[in-house]
Amino acid sequence: MDIIYLNGLKVDTVIGIYPWERTIKQTLIFDIEIAADTAAAAQSDHIGDTVSYEAVANRVLSFVSAAEFELIETLAEKVAAILLDEFKVRWCRLRLNKPGAVRGVRDLGLIIERGSRD
Repeated sequence: MDIIYLNGLKVDTVIGIYPWERTIKQTLIFDIEIAADTAAAAQSDHIGDTVSYEAVANRVLSFVSAAEFELIETLAEKVAAILLDEFKVRWCRLRLNKPGAVRGVRDLGLIIERGSRD
């Protein structure tokens, strides 16, 4: 299995459970890994034979920036579903970081792994 990854994808969105969080945008940072067979792309040297990094980044940015969830768990699940359903990948791992969410904590968030629904 080959893994395509995007690390450090930053996006501003409304996220959080507190009233003050519902009035501002906060920066989230995504690390995304997706399983893909890259053999055909390696042979053809054609973007159509692989998962486009740019398409994944643009889709996640578009969705997350327009979203307004309370929990990062919900947001992570929705993004994983997009990766599996729209990009037809077999598996994905998503690390979602919400910096500054808890005083004194440098880095916190959630990591989920999901497989295809087939």
